Amino acid sequence: MTTSIDAPAVTPAGSVLPPGEFELPAEGLLLSGPDIGEVETELVAAALRQPRLSGGAMVEHFEQRFAQGAGRTHGIAVASGTLGALLVLRAHAIGPGDEVIASPYAWHQVAHAVSLAGATPVLGEIDYWSGCLDAARAEVLVTSATRAVIVGNVNGHPAAWQAWREFARRHHVVLIEDATESIGSSYQGRRVGGFGDASIFDFSQPSLLCCGEGGIVVTDDDRLAHELRLLRSRTLDDRRSVSAGSRVPMQAGIGELTAALAAAQLARLPELLERRKVVEAWYLEQMQSFEGIKPPYVAPDVDEVFWMLYVVHLGKRFTASACDQIVEDLAVAGIEAARYCQPLHQQFHYAPGGSRRGQFPLVERIADRALALPLHAHLSADHVEFIVKTLKDSSVNVGAGAAIY
Repeated sequence: MTTSIDAPAVTPAGSVLPPGEFELPAEGLLLSGPDIGEVETELVAAALRQPRLSGGAMVEHFEQRFAQGAGRTHGIAVASGTLGALLVLRAHAIGPGDEVIASPYAWHQVAHAVSLAGATPVLGEIDYWSGCLDAARAEVLVTSATRAVIVGNVNGHPAAWQAWREFARRHHVVLIEDATESIGSSYQGRRVGGFGDASIFDFSQPSLLCCGEGGIVVTDDDRLAHELRLLRSRTLDDRRSVSAGSRVPMQAGIGELTAALAAAQLARLPELLERRKVVEAWYLEQMQSFEGIKPPYVAPDVDEVFWMLYVVHLGKRFTASACDQIVEDLAVAGIEAARYCQPLHQQFHYAPGGSRRGQFPLVERIADRALALPLHAHLSADHVEFIVKTLKDSSVNVGAGAAIY
């Protein structure tokens, strides 16, 4: 598929196309794409040559290195972020009759653990600018049954962790940080993953550090780390342990191949982050002429943000259906895009009687108009220019007029 823009381009094979044209990949411009290189191939091949494919040296190596990078004492690798959060809840004996405060917006998989644990999720309103759960608004949600709160760093932007630490201390609740979307971001001089009593990462696509499936829980709490390992899975050393046998494990660990892929990605993390920053800069340049959209926001106490996806917040003249039409227009042009979030309070499990529209005005205002665009290292400057130009054209075609915030 040959596409025209106002710049020459080079195909991956190196052949120069006529000025103003470039070649789209056969699969189109995907929303996300793992950045896999020789290091990953070599480390996975090395893992295949080892005598153990589960619970071996590669898993331990990855756990130690990841925890060290996050500034934490312990890392417990798990099969997914959801299972990691479920293990944390179980380790604190949180279940039926207990309440856990969570956000209805952004990455939902970790919050799903609340329902899986049998506890009651209590959803709260977000901060309009960052998209993260708002600590001040959550005060009214606290009851005698509140045992924990799950706070996410939405699309890379760290939550207001100073306020959340004070909230957790004041109400004596467990603070769980969902850092899945924010690998590399930092707040008040500290990398994400360092703010919760336990912090969760998930490594499924579109995570920057992507190993297909998998995740990790990091913590400084020795007792919690020990309990998480016992609840995660049995080891050979646990076969005759009376204390280990008193718990029912979830078999929620990862294998050596997954750990090898994750460890290789972790070793390349500075390179992965830098490559995405280049793509982000191309987006920022092209967006300068797109008037009326909500600009990328970075709070004053946030040092750096690494976005998971490039999310555009359209003006309030755009409706949710108009945004759906834009997604379709982009798909026709070979660009994969998506509405960034379908809020939890509008999903059947959390609203069995139907969508509770109007419950969270800020969540709905942002979710209705937030479009996720491709962000990964396989994009070129020409690709980004084409994506933004197509988005602009579609925003005019849907008849919504100028985007005014």
